[in-house]
Amino acid sequence: MFETNGSDETIGVGREIAKLLTPPKFLILRGDLGAGKTTLVKGIAEGLNAAEAEEVTSPTFTLIHEYEGQFPESGHETPVKLYHLDLYRVDAERQLEALGLDELAGPDSIVLVEWGEKFPSVVKRSDGEIVVKSAGGDARRITVNLR
Repeated sequence: MFETNGSDETIGVGREIAKLLTPPKFLILRGDLGAGKTTLVKGIAEGLNAAEAEEVTSPTFTLIHEYEGQFPESGHETPVKLYHLDLYRVDAERQLEALGLDELAGPDSIVLVEWGEKFPSVVKRSDGEIVVKSAGGDARRITVNLR
């Protein structure tokens, strides 16, 4: 478990978590609205050399953002695709089919899904979850559960 006090520390924890996410990974990002899920993804994207923090925004209306980066593996950089999804506005399983989750979950990809817990099919396919909880004010508790 990680504890942070502010968005800069949350981004820093994201960079550390990126080191744990060997592709392929399909993870649910859990947390209330405003908990800091997208802020955490900013750090993960930086940790994978996929994007600068300010380039990462919530995919609430576009549903999916894709970034290309590198994962350090055995002393060299391996290409990785980072997909950040937000299913908050998705209401039905059939809408998920149009997103093409099967195509996103490739051998070189890390898929991070906000609000994925709403859908049994997403929970079933996940490799675990990252939970972001408010601990009062700007403080956050971040737990990584990998299967």
